[in-house]
Amino acid sequence: MNAVIDQPVTARRPRDAWRAAHDPVAGVPRWARIAAFAVPFTVLPAGLWRLPAAFDEGSGFGEWVYVVFLTVLSEALAFTTIGLVARWGEVVPRWVPFLRGRRIPPRAAIIPATLGAVVLTVLWTAAWVAEFAGVTLRGEPIPANFPTRAGGWKAATYYACYLPLLLWGPLLAAVTFAYARRRRETA
Repeated sequence: MNAVIDQPVTARRPRDAWRAAHDPVAGVPRWARIAAFAVPFTVLPAGLWRLPAAFDEGSGFGEWVYVVFLTVLSEALAFTTIGLVARWGEVVPRWVPFLRGRRIPPRAAIIPATLGAVVLTVLWTAAWVAEFAGVTLRGEPIPANFPTRAGGWKAATYYACYLPLLLWGPLLAAVTFAYARRRRETA
């Protein structure tokens, strides 16, 4: 049992609470920590690009809710990668009712993270292959009003914001591997 993991987290300031919750636990390789913290930043540009589209004049309430929900959900899921290197990925935080302080079984994190890494890698690779082939994932031709068809800065901005998503799956896979290896060694 790792004594550092089992100690309660106390903090006086928000910055101290952030550090206590997100500092890597013992045995986390530096590359895994960097990769874990990079994941939310690979997802952020796509969300920032997508949000203004939700507020276009032609967008209805349903489209606004969908785009905002998709953006927040994507970023929240990307953020969970940090749990694979932080204390809250091994022990349930104290603020969670009924489960606080319990150790998280390694498989409870490894299985969903591995599935997520595979799905994300396949999804974004297929999306970009389809994009460069000039079709959607369904095989239909890309619409004329799609940002990449506009050319210039609009297309360049789209590519700059969405290409980082290709890294999400592989980074998650690498961090999951490090988590599985570390938890196997400490078990």
